[in-house]
Amino acid sequence: MALEQDNSIFVGDKPFMNYVTGIVMQFTTHNQEEVIVKARGKHISRAVDVAEMALKRFLEGKIAIKDISIDSEEVKNREGKLVRVSTIEISLSRL
Repeated sequence: MALEQDNSIFVGDKPFMNYVTGIVMQFTTHNQEEVIVKARGKHISRAVDVAEMALKRFLEGKIAIKDISIDSEEVKNREGKLVRVSTIEISLSRL
C-alpha cells in the first residue's frame, strides 16, 4: 500500500485489495475524516474501482465521495521526452 501523505492512497501496480484495505484502515484504524485516492494514466480506472469497492462493499453507509478532481501533468517518459499524463483525485469523507 503506497501512501503519499498521511491520508492519501496512490494507486499503482500493487494488488487491488491492498488499496481497498488501505482506505478501510485509514478510516477505521487511523480515524481519518477524509482519504484521497490518487492515480495517474493507466491506473485511473483502477483508482475508480478501488474507491467504489471501499464505498459500496466495505464502508457502505459510512463514507461518501466528497469531490473528484481531474487534471494532467507533464512527466518524462523512458526516452526523456516530456509527455502529458492524466491524473485523478477522489476525495472520500466520513458521513
